Amino acid sequence: MNTRLSLEDFQVFCTAARFLNFSHAAQYMGVTPGYVSKRIHSLEQDLGCRLFHRSTRQVTLTEQGERVYELGMRILDSAEELHEEIVATQNDPRGILRVSTSIGFGRRIVAHALAEFSAQYPGIEIRLNVVDQVLDLAKHKIDLDVRIGDEISPHYIARRLANNHRVLCASPAYLSRMPRINEPQDLISHHCLVIKERDHPVGLWKLVNSDSGQAYNVKVRGPLVTNNGEIAVAWALAGRGIVLRSIWDVMPHLRKGDLKIVLPNLRQEANIWAVYPERLSSSAKIKLCVQHLERFFMQWEPGDDFSEMPRGALRTPFPMD
Repeated sequence: MNTRLSLEDFQVFCTAARFLNFSHAAQYMGVTPGYVSKRIHSLEQDLGCRLFHRSTRQVTLTEQGERVYELGMRILDSAEELHEEIVATQNDPRGILRVSTSIGFGRRIVAHALAEFSAQYPGIEIRLNVVDQVLDLAKHKIDLDVRIGDEISPHYIARRLANNHRVLCASPAYLSRMPRINEPQDLISHHCLVIKERDHPVGLWKLVNSDSGQAYNVKVRGPLVTNNGEIAVAWALAGRGIVLRSIWDVMPHLRKGDLKIVLPNLRQEANIWAVYPERLSSSAKIKLCVQHLERFFMQWEPGDDFSEMPRGALRTPFPMD
């Protein structure tokens, strides 16, 4: 095996692994499909293993390819971090940084994080767009999306900022007057507060048993539907039904007893991500912002609401893994 591996070969391979299509990868990088094939073949020879299963219909990663992709991304990220740290010390980052996120999370959490970042880098003009739908980053010229939810297009690059999950909850008043909920299918006969928000499939609750790992897809319905999560939580607090909502949002109500978790062993993974359309090496301002968000969320925990809480009131660091 060649011990002097090419970073360029790793970059081409990792891009092809993301798209699982050499032509799409070539178009994304602005090179020919033949160049992509040549660089991947070179890396396979250096490593002494096959990285892709190729057929006339599809391209998939081999077991070794999956491992090389994971390690290759670490290598590329480390190289970029080294480069960006050097550049950042030599240049004063300036210009416009366009950020998008969801309305409630943006208003209560992300806005505070970006205000801190702006104070640290006054030469960067932050333009924050809050909207409860997933935007096409290229079409809307968005540099960075702070996103809740694990369904992310392979055309984008994502870095996890914090763990998060959604839980089922309702008010004690609602639970006291309605039939007891013992299993996921019981939700069908209840008033469920449906949210049409960003990555939520409308009325389809995808849940996982945190103990057994068993997955459930429950089609729910109710008399109240909204595209705003804060409204759905308000309805739940008023005793109008069951809501599936991020733990960061409902934790204060759970602590006060205004809401109770329903089926506590069920959850929906919905981690918090920084999503961007191109590698961080292309922009020092995006790189610096992502790094700031990583540090910010290391101090954050569900229930912290900066629209009401001073910065100094942060408590236990939120676990990243």
